[in-house]
Amino acid sequence: MTPPTRPQPRQPLSDDTAPDRPPLPTAVSDPARLAAVRRTGLLDTAPEEPFDRLTRLAASLLGTPFVFVTVVDATRSFWKSSTGFDDIDPEKRQTPVEQSFCRYVIDADAELVVTDARADPRTHDNPSIELTGVAAWAGFPVHSVDGHVLGTFSAMATAPREWTPRDIEVLRTLSHAAAGEIALRDALHEARAATQRAEHAATQASTLALTLQESLLPARLPQIPGVRVAARYRRGVGGDEVLGDFYDVFPSTRSAWAAVVGDVSGKGPRAAKTTALARYTLRAAAARSSIPSHNLATLNTALREWYTDDSQYLTAVYATLRVNDTGVNVQVSCGGHDPALVRRADGTIETLGRYGLVLGWLPEPPLRDQRVQLHPGDSLLLYTDGVTEARRPTDRALFGIDRLRQVLADTTDADAEQLAAAVETAVLDFTGHQPGDDTAILALHVPALPD
Repeated sequence: MTPPTRPQPRQPLSDDTAPDRPPLPTAVSDPARLAAVRRTGLLDTAPEEPFDRLTRLAASLLGTPFVFVTVVDATRSFWKSSTGFDDIDPEKRQTPVEQSFCRYVIDADAELVVTDARADPRTHDNPSIELTGVAAWAGFPVHSVDGHVLGTFSAMATAPREWTPRDIEVLRTLSHAAAGEIALRDALHEARAATQRAEHAATQASTLALTLQESLLPARLPQIPGVRVAARYRRGVGGDEVLGDFYDVFPSTRSAWAAVVGDVSGKGPRAAKTTALARYTLRAAAARSSIPSHNLATLNTALREWYTDDSQYLTAVYATLRVNDTGVNVQVSCGGHDPALVRRADGTIETLGRYGLVLGWLPEPPLRDQRVQLHPGDSLLLYTDGVTEARRPTDRALFGIDRLRQVLADTTDADAEQLAAAVETAVLDFTGHQPGDDTAILALHVPALPD
């Protein structure tokens, strides 16, 4: 098999050699966009692991040798990260913007998916077809926090290729991860600047931590047909740093949905980056598999590859939901996390999921799946240990699993919103509204059939 042509960086075409060069889209040279690009501080810098891990993950999931994270200014498309190209010299990691497919993404502020570049009317005259051998290309915009297109997260093939819906979801998810890494750096830069301004340092740091924490949670919960979903998240008292509790709900394969709650070790920027990695990795994995244990294993591998110098661990409970004629079929796997709880319509409480092993520790942790059917009136609860390990201030007693089970049993005829609120209220009352740890609560309820 002939190896694919390696993309080669080119110097900008001069006016003498390319008199008929097409004009660039005005969006490329927009001053506000270019200012946002400069603020990233990524131009003309060496490769860095946070971005390289994303491109390696994409190459592995897509089976394509060339994946790029690019930052585009008015003259060139700079490869901040790339697979299939080993040169680390920043001057050689770029192509003229006229030759870059990224300019189409910037112009439209939307993804570009090209099966055959020679046959596609949008790209058939692009010089890169001859200069770098690009035949198929798929890229998504990487946005700044204020909405400007900084560049792209893209994959390239040297032969025509049909990009599958799974390929598209992987690229979309990892483009968000790349944007999240840039946003996190920007936020951390602002945090360092804030600490130098002594007058408001403490207040600003606390506000920044809260903003960062909220950015690691879904902006809104999706609507799942046949299932009601509600969540509660509360930061522990006195915490000025980002901690690692998180939850997420997102689509999976074959009309299934995934729900996950996790708890990252540590706090601060490292915990924030691990939380972002966990969310984006699980979303990408869910695009190709609906088996909870398989997707937690993918996250375990990502954690071990991401943190090669110092281990980072997390626990998570992952549930796959598939609506059927009699209710919702649920499959759960736990990676060192407390099992989920099922509250039946009659108030009976059941445990779902085996404890498993913390993620990021062993190469192949034992992960098992357990399945149950939820009927109309039943509910599923996922939570972090901020619930069960909450302490009463008077005697330091733990809230505990038995008290949580009793709260669920007593909350009869409750929908997801009422159930999540009941658990949160019980924890707050128990701690005197002074919870010492972050808490994440995710409730899913199958509505009862009408009489």
